Amino acid sequence: MRREKEITIYDIAKQLDLSAATVSRALKDHPAINKHTKKKITDLALKLGYRSNNFASNLRKQKTNTIGVMLHELRSQFMTSVLAGIEKITTEANYDLIIAHSSETFKKEEANALNLFHKRVDGVIASLAMDTENLAHFEPFERKGIPVIFFDRVFEDSEGAKVIINNRKAGYEATSHLIEQGCKRIALITANLKRNVYAERLKGYQQALTEQGLKYHDKYVIVDDLSEEASIHSARKILAMRPMPDGIFITNDFCAAVCIQTLKDAGIRIPEDIAIVGFNNDVISKIIEPKLSTINYPGNEIGEIVARNLINHLQGNTNINLTNTIIIKSELIIRESSKRKKA
Repeated sequence: MRREKEITIYDIAKQLDLSAATVSRALKDHPAINKHTKKKITDLALKLGYRSNNFASNLRKQKTNTIGVMLHELRSQFMTSVLAGIEKITTEANYDLIIAHSSETFKKEEANALNLFHKRVDGVIASLAMDTENLAHFEPFERKGIPVIFFDRVFEDSEGAKVIINNRKAGYEATSHLIEQGCKRIALITANLKRNVYAERLKGYQQALTEQGLKYHDKYVIVDDLSEEASIHSARKILAMRPMPDGIFITNDFCAAVCIQTLKDAGIRIPEDIAIVGFNNDVISKIIEPKLSTINYPGNEIGEIVARNLINHLQGNTNINLTNTIIIKSELIIRESSKRKKA
């Protein structure tokens, strides 16, 4: 199939008997061009299918007004709310987004980083895949002076800007709440402990047990990928434990909802037999029966903060190279799934 010739400003100028400079200014909404002429030009441009070549123009300016966003997954409400926050701020600042999805694999994340580098993005916002072990694939951006800011899944000891919550504190609060409700055998269902979010939540869980005089047992810690299939499998592991746990801290609301349903199907009463706290405050936490106690992880606000910091840097208002870690407040929300004691 033969491709149509690309329409240029010269084609529009020829048809309207105008100069190319006048057409160019009109298409850029220049105030020097009167409204009548501007309308004639824009109407014909639309009719002919003219496309502005922003890419070539931006290359001359050494910027593309594009930000790359690297996400480890797109299925969670948390991640889509972060993306909504990023999009709100970048749209206001007239930046476009290129979204890359690693599907939780370092290999794809590495390829995405290279692709964004060659797309000449002005900056990068990234959350790491489950098995990422180093940040070498971000070094080309650093060498070119292209800012990168990480959120949620990060290397906490690395240099550079990061936006996170205090995951250790959140894990501590969730576990402490279960202990306050009278739970003595508290299990933890979590994901890959290479990632800061899960490693820190485990530390908070362990700290709460130690401070309250409860012994930590490896057998009560289940590490899986938090998918639906894995969540069912984790719940069945809980059912097979002897003695069975009387409380569970689950580091993901979707996983917690699947576990609750699986346990209920087996005749377990929530919270009377097993009290449960999740993590993220996803919509599902308010739909599952009983409603799920959870840690509120404000995705929208995180997206807005990470995007605003990056754009402020790009516009020369601040310097993210002088920033290390921005910690956003999280909070425990208590609902019916963990209330074993009446207030």
